[in-house]
Amino acid sequence: MRVDLFDFDLPEDRIALRPAVPRDASRLMVLRPERDPEDRLVRDLPDLLRPGDVLVFNDTRVIPARLTGLRHRPEGGAVRIEALLHLREAPERWRAFARPAKRLRVGDRVRFGAPGAGNACGLGDLDATVAERREGGEVTFAFDLAGPLLDEAVARLGALPLPPYIAARRATDARDAVDYQTVFAREPGAVAAPTAGLHFTPELIARCAAAGLGQVRVTLHVGAGTFLPVKADDTADHRMHDEIGTITPEAAGALNRARAAGGRVVAVGTTALRLIESAADPDGTIRPFAGTTGIFITPGHRFRAVDVLMTNFHLPRSTLFMLVSAFAGLAPMRRAYAAAVAGGYRFYSYGDSSLLFRAET
Repeated sequence: MRVDLFDFDLPEDRIALRPAVPRDASRLMVLRPERDPEDRLVRDLPDLLRPGDVLVFNDTRVIPARLTGLRHRPEGGAVRIEALLHLREAPERWRAFARPAKRLRVGDRVRFGAPGAGNACGLGDLDATVAERREGGEVTFAFDLAGPLLDEAVARLGALPLPPYIAARRATDARDAVDYQTVFAREPGAVAAPTAGLHFTPELIARCAAAGLGQVRVTLHVGAGTFLPVKADDTADHRMHDEIGTITPEAAGALNRARAAGGRVVAVGTTALRLIESAADPDGTIRPFAGTTGIFITPGHRFRAVDVLMTNFHLPRSTLFMLVSAFAGLAPMRRAYAAAVAGGYRFYSYGDSSLLFRAET
């Protein structure tokens, strides 16, 4: 499909720079097939679903994946390098988006944390070799440390990778260390938060349970590819980056039992939806999953297992706006987003949310 079909006008002041307080005070646009959008609040969620429905949360935890360092070569000439880790390939290897990638070649050594690279002195260094170069500024780093030692070094030297549309307008601060993690965050590995989950508070979770809503947790480590704009003119020419996900046998079993009993699968976030759809059979049976997925969902996709999607408002021409258009229909989503812009809804990671009921195809 033409990418310009997914374009729309979004004033910059609609992009939220801070989350609502409390988290469940965010607005919630409810969109059901063949109905006008309904304005509610996130805290109304238990009243909008049925007993027996199951909320699926992504329990990934955002790591401080933005590193800065200096490239060194035997002939001299240090160059400042910024790297955003996004996919772990081995205990010592990460794929990353590097800037300026054109100044790196296979075999180069980069010292992250080095004085002069914008880092504080005395924090210790982290050395890596450029093992591979890819398209689009992507490289693979082989670090001198591995496993937990590498994790500790990244945690010590890295910075929280706020989305570019926020980071370009203000600096990351101590509040973001809390605001940009969900209450479910448990498994370290993401470089972006599963932002629909940011709206949940312990009180809302308890109210959902009291209303008879099941809760299941899965893990998808969100990669930096979620930040990348679609530069192609046609969706067929866009390449999604792989992300690592896990659905345990226990989680898959709970979802299948709920579906068999007539409950609906409610994905909290596009990350949970993409993982479930990657693991589902054509008949909707959800299988245990452990591996990578690069699923790219556009209109025409036949959804196998997810019935309802809770998700924030996404940017124009983004893969996520394409996904919600596949789920609820392109024309309804364009109308809903126009209403959201006109009605003052806040967009993107720290913004308001929507509850989408799948359109019949």
